[in-house]
Amino acid sequence: MSGMIRGRTLIGLAAFVALAAWAAPAYAQTWPTRTVRLILTLGPGSGTDISARLLGDRLTKKWGQPIVIENRPGGDGIVAISAFVSANDDHVLLAAPSSSFTAHPYLHGNLPYKPGDLAPIARISNTIIVIAAPASLDVKSFTDVVSMARKQPGKLNWAGGTGAIDFLFAGFLKSHGLTMNKVPYRNIVDAVNDLAEGRVQVFDASLAVMRPQLQAGKIKLVAVSNSVRAPAEPNVPTVREFGYPELTLDSVVGFFGPPRMPLPLRERIAVDVREVMAADPVIAERLNLTGQLPSPAGPVEFGASIDEQRAGLAAAAKELGAKATQ
Repeated sequence: MSGMIRGRTLIGLAAFVALAAWAAPAYAQTWPTRTVRLILTLGPGSGTDISARLLGDRLTKKWGQPIVIENRPGGDGIVAISAFVSANDDHVLLAAPSSSFTAHPYLHGNLPYKPGDLAPIARISNTIIVIAAPASLDVKSFTDVVSMARKQPGKLNWAGGTGAIDFLFAGFLKSHGLTMNKVPYRNIVDAVNDLAEGRVQVFDASLAVMRPQLQAGKIKLVAVSNSVRAPAEPNVPTVREFGYPELTLDSVVGFFGPPRMPLPLRERIAVDVREVMAADPVIAERLNLTGQLPSPAGPVEFGASIDEQRAGLAAAAKELGAKATQ
């Protein structure tokens, strides 16, 4: 009798697996069936916000369902990630740069989420990260900034973008024996305004956030944190060119879903993102103008680029003696 029950159980399990394998692709074709919420780790005006709103408008038309943008800045990106994870809903997605969370295990002792809670869906762009100073500060390059900080320990204030950007710069200061005062911000857009007024002397964040004050002539760029120079600012050297490769960061921006979201659905969303980006040249134009390099990709390639960044941060953490909490 037990053999019969076991046999029926195995048959039932096989039928369930077969049904699930059939249902996932079918569901991928019918999703979304209601409003999609897109939670952002950064505030209005950031590169992530700009790309999310551009794509949100186009995807709303393609999907036939509204997309609601929710900016949840603060808490080093944890506020938005917590809201996303708590929703546990395949119609609630996260839009974030990978730098918002890849350094979290080194920066926070208790995290309310696990890395596996963020399932990569679609890469949108590579963020151009820059280091800037007030136009009034007597520096012309990042080398000058380092020299000033060394000559005036504790006199300069600095701020950084979320996660990896903040981690790398703090580690840089420590490894070079530099003392600067960190000023925390809930919304990094506020930081660039203080930079323009000279209340902060160094700010490391996305070019998109810097752009308005840069165009107003109130701040100046002293370095690019990416591995290559930014096409939008070709005359600004990289940190590697200045001899500080440990500050190099190539951050990627994209959409994430809950871990239970099936791969066929994530792949379909990625295809839709690529299609709307290819069909509308305005998107690439706007991304380039705001300091982003369009680089659409699917969940597998997106995940690989995030893993690459994590490996780089792990190497930096080893140098600094920092240990991951998870």
